[in-house]
Order: sequence, then structure tokens, then C-alpha cells
Amino acid sequence: MLDPFPEQQTKEQHGDARYHHQEVPIAMNIVASTVTLSVADPAASARFFTTHLGYREVLADEESLTLGRDDAAPDVLLRQRDLELPPGRGPVGVLVAFAVTDVAAEYARLQREGANITAPLRHEPWGEQLLELTDPNGVVVQLAEWIPPAGS
Repeated sequence: MLDPFPEQQTKEQHGDARYHHQEVPIAMNIVASTVTLSVADPAASARFFTTHLGYREVLADEESLTLGRDDAAPDVLLRQRDLELPPGRGPVGVLVAFAVTDVAAEYARLQREGANITAPLRHEPWGEQLLELTDPNGVVVQLAEWIPPAGS
């Protein structure tokens, strides 16, 4: 049987349990994904996602808004943060990342639109180009594109 994770190395090779894996048959077939974000102002996040990221509203009720796209991007479910909790800037430690084509063109478009770009377009030595923007509730969205480094 072929190793489904040939790039992973074993614990014996590195002495670190992070690299150890077992072959486990996976019977699950995921057909859709949703990212749920609890925010102070769901309508503000919805405007951000529809204005700058091409989402559209597909469902709304008294407690939440669901946004979708027609490509491989996950749906985004925005719900009202529990107001009993202490106020915060946004979902702590949450970064929503999207792999896109032509991230440089997206960067130029987002600049023209006046999006809140919080980390400008940068090129990493390993070939990743990325930028980050932040919605009105503090949700950080990263757009990235893999461009192999020259000579690889």
C-alpha cells in the first residue's frame, strides 16, 4: 500500500511525536465547509465579506447571517457574540485564510476599494505571497498564493 503521507517522517527519524502517523482509513467525504464566527456586529462583518471578498448573503435569521460563494470557499456563518462575555476586539487567535489566484491583483483591488489591509502584500522566500486584511469586528482574513521560488 502506498503511504498516503509520504512527506511525513516518523518519530524514529526525528524523535518528535508530531511526525508520527498511523494509516487510518478515512471514510468521510466532506462536501461543504462552514466557518462560524461569533462577532459583536454580524452585519458589519457581512458587509466586509460581501464588499471585499465576493460573498453573498444566502440565509438570514434573527440570530445569524450565512454568506456563500459559488467556488470552493467555505460558507461563513456570522452570529451575534454573547453580550454577557467581556468585550473583545474580535475572535481571538482566529485567522481565516483563502488560497487565491493572482494575489497581487487582489491586493491592488482591495487598495482601490479602501479595504482595511493590515499586512501589505509580501513575498516569502519559500514562494508564498500573502496579505492580510481585518474586518470591522477584528476578524483577520489572509489571502495567499503559492508561487514557486525561482530555480525550484
